[in-house]
Amino acid sequence: MNALSFDNRFINNLPADSETDNYCRSVENAAFSFVSAAKTSAPKLIAVTPLFAKQLGFSEQDIKGSEFPQVMTGNKLLPGMQSYALCYGGHQFGQWAGQLGDGRAVNLGELTTTSLGHQTLQLKGAGKTPYSRQADGMAVLRSSIREFLCSEAMFHLGIPTTRALSLCLSGEQVVRDKMYDGNASLEPCAIVCRVSASFLRFGSFQLPASRGEEKLLTKLVQHSIKTDFPHLLIDGVDFTREIYLAWFSEISQRTSAMIVHWMRVGFVHGVMNTDNMSILGETIDYGPYGWIDDFDLNWTPNTTDAYEKRYRFGGQAEIGQWNLFQLANAIFPLIGEAEPLQAIMSDFALNYQNSWRTMMASKLGFKDYQGQSDLYLFQSLEKLLTTVETDMTIFYRLLATLPNDLNTDAHEQWLALLGPCFYKLHELEAGYLQDFTSWLKRYLVRLNYDGLTQVQRAEAMNQVNPKYVLRNYLAQQAIELAEQGDFSEIHKLQLILQSPYKEQAEFQDYAKKRPDWARDKVGCSMLSCSS
Repeated sequence: MNALSFDNRFINNLPADSETDNYCRSVENAAFSFVSAAKTSAPKLIAVTPLFAKQLGFSEQDIKGSEFPQVMTGNKLLPGMQSYALCYGGHQFGQWAGQLGDGRAVNLGELTTTSLGHQTLQLKGAGKTPYSRQADGMAVLRSSIREFLCSEAMFHLGIPTTRALSLCLSGEQVVRDKMYDGNASLEPCAIVCRVSASFLRFGSFQLPASRGEEKLLTKLVQHSIKTDFPHLLIDGVDFTREIYLAWFSEISQRTSAMIVHWMRVGFVHGVMNTDNMSILGETIDYGPYGWIDDFDLNWTPNTTDAYEKRYRFGGQAEIGQWNLFQLANAIFPLIGEAEPLQAIMSDFALNYQNSWRTMMASKLGFKDYQGQSDLYLFQSLEKLLTTVETDMTIFYRLLATLPNDLNTDAHEQWLALLGPCFYKLHELEAGYLQDFTSWLKRYLVRLNYDGLTQVQRAEAMNQVNPKYVLRNYLAQQAIELAEQGDFSEIHKLQLILQSPYKEQAEFQDYAKKRPDWARDKVGCSMLSCSS
């Protein structure tokens, strides 16, 4: 590991906090603070992502060595590493929260790699920083498992995301009130080493803008462009308003594409605060997220959001645009007028709708989107799926099996094929069966218009409709075993989720509907931000 190369462009090019002692405070005119991770008493490697580790430059011998968990929990720094915490602010549930920052994350440094370029290694749950406020900076095992597994699940689904290199126990325990109901208890601590080309967030630019720190704001934007959007730069031309606008436009496009992917697979982020929005358009900060079991556009996994449902499944695009509006406000001093920023915001809505329609066409097995008649099919299907409890993931996989010449004169034939996706099959009423039969008739006419065989259509549909997702109850089962010292389910889920679109006959049980016992179980239906 001593051969790994770190160049740490971020801390070399941007202003640091002048105070080096680690205590909570307001940090001004600085992009970061130098800070060391808290020492861990008994670091133990639970899981690692082998291929990704190799791409980063870690050998198999490195991973198996005793030094690896020491580095991955912050006990040891490799040559070239300089640890620090980022300074940023953000809107939380629509309200400006002021300074936030890396309250429990410590960046180890920017690693230069042959195949992946610059990648920042960051330890989540590594102890107090100047941004911890009243918290202890630790992360518990349950939330760390969820972050580790979901980061890699999203990657293999083809969704932009931060990556997870390792998951380690630290040896410490902390008291947590899991559901904020007064039932606090001791929980084991863990640390995830997560990786991204950049951990800058929308809030990284909001905070200096809110304080009138225009010089720092400009440096941050220019650093972001130079390091992660270099294709926007023109040789021999200084930074211009047009380059800043192109940068914002690309962030908008990436954010839109990410959310379309979330909708495709049934992922609900749960806490889309502006400090949880990556400037790269990556899914970041896996907290109270969840996966849609029964299709419900109004579902949120976050207990804190249970009443307002601000971050509900069907509202994610709207919130994405709202967050981009806050970023636009932050960079306004660099642009000087509102119209070009407003135009990009309008483009977001248009781009999202176009991309969503194309995505839905692919989910239903169409060659392409054909206009209003297709949109009617999408919207009427969503209404049907919402009317009764229908497993979203299973429905789309089964839909691919329908023969093009299916007899729709009676519901018995299609129900024999699609029945397993319904949670209460025996409760389906005659009116619903008739409505679904009518929809299927229109759907089959549309399929036959494209002229694809059922085999061709199924192959295409099964490349965008996953068979396996990180269902909430599967993650919870892995957590409960891990809290007893059994990490086997983590490793099994790692393996299964590497091939989410394949049938994997030996793992069919992991593609089943949510069991009844998980309907209202903590960790399976709702989650808090406590971690």
